[in-house]
Amino acid sequence: MRQEHDFLGELNVPDDVYYGVQTIRAMENFKITGLQIDRDFIIAMAQVKKATILANLNTGRMEQETGKLLLQAVDEIIAGKLLDQFPVDPIQGGAGTSFNMNMNEVMCNRALELGGHPKGRYDIISPNNHANMAQSTNDTFPTAIKVCLRNKGKKLLKALDYLAAELELKSEEYKDILKMARTHLQDAIPVTLGQEMGAYASGVRRGMRRIQCAMDNLSAVNMGGTAIGTGLNAEAAYLDVIAGKMTEVTGEKWEEAANLIDATNNTDGFADMSSAMKNTALVLIKMANDFRLMASGPRDGFYELKLPMRQPGSSIMPGKVNPVIAEVLNQTCYQVVGNDLAVTMAVENGQFELNVMEPVMAFNMFNSMNFLTNAVNGFVDKLLKDLEPNRQQCQYWLDRSVGVITALLPHIGYEASAALAKEAYNTGRPVREIILEQGIMTEARLNEVMAPAAMTSPGITGK
Repeated sequence: MRQEHDFLGELNVPDDVYYGVQTIRAMENFKITGLQIDRDFIIAMAQVKKATILANLNTGRMEQETGKLLLQAVDEIIAGKLLDQFPVDPIQGGAGTSFNMNMNEVMCNRALELGGHPKGRYDIISPNNHANMAQSTNDTFPTAIKVCLRNKGKKLLKALDYLAAELELKSEEYKDILKMARTHLQDAIPVTLGQEMGAYASGVRRGMRRIQCAMDNLSAVNMGGTAIGTGLNAEAAYLDVIAGKMTEVTGEKWEEAANLIDATNNTDGFADMSSAMKNTALVLIKMANDFRLMASGPRDGFYELKLPMRQPGSSIMPGKVNPVIAEVLNQTCYQVVGNDLAVTMAVENGQFELNVMEPVMAFNMFNSMNFLTNAVNGFVDKLLKDLEPNRQQCQYWLDRSVGVITALLPHIGYEASAALAKEAYNTGRPVREIILEQGIMTEARLNEVMAPAAMTSPGITGK
């Protein structure tokens, strides 16, 4: 053990760990989720810290040797080392101070070790004086959230693009498969299976644009604003270079927020990000439900799609196979919707110059991105790629439907069409058979009016 102190007193810290006294206090105080801080968030915070070290070296405020050792330490964290040294719970009081100090302590103790000094010698390299120079949790923590969201967002957008591209392939592949569309869960008019797949792809692409827009709007940061955005303890020269140093470290474009006080006390950008994911999740829920319905049966349902068989569906019913991949996408999206509510409530709950609820915002947004990325990739790999259309069943429902009568309206009028529909309903006979029997149209003319391509395009069929 080594003994460390803060202004509350002294605590024993295991000598083999790189974190310190404030991390120990957080571990004792915040036993909430039992989970570790998101790995990507740890690396994002380390990137922010590296930018601050470079900025402070640039202004001359930080000594070269101290900066050199801290840079070595933080580069190790960015490279994925020491990630087990961040034991604080993701949901914590203090607006993220515990995580910020956890990072500062790990950086400093590793820097001390690299310099040949014992851990805990904060009189040489200090978590507060050096690792936190020209900073506050109130600017580093939300900035690290933004860095992490933009990094994770790339993975989510890649997954969504993967989904949209596969749907677009299916749209082309299924363009000649005519089937019945349904509104109110009732027969409507014909559509192609390809058109339905194309519509799903369009919805996914729209979600991608929402998410990209929200990510772009996170590029303004409040670094240098320190505690409340006034910039106390941060030099003007530091504010001039910090955004550029962040761009240098992360490879992403960052800029200083126009109003640092606003950027410190408002978190509506996180609400935009969470909402974009929620709205995309709603589109995916609708799509997954459609797949489940079209695959229902197989003998007593629609059975227009044949989903790949991934696992037995029942512990009691032999031969039953369930649409588990579509179901898990649904459930993931429900979780994203729930996460958005938590983010919304946290964003609403800021007071005066700070919103202290940022830890729960980060926790839920990161989970949404992780879960959604995994579920979307799984949907493509485990369901969509091996999806098979049931052409015969699509034609079967089309032949039995009276919805095709809608195409006759411009030719024989509503009243005659309604009478034809009524007879088809009452007798159960195919519409085509009744039309030919009653001499309403010749077979050649009927083929023109009910041509599949014409019935699924704008205009009047057979004209």
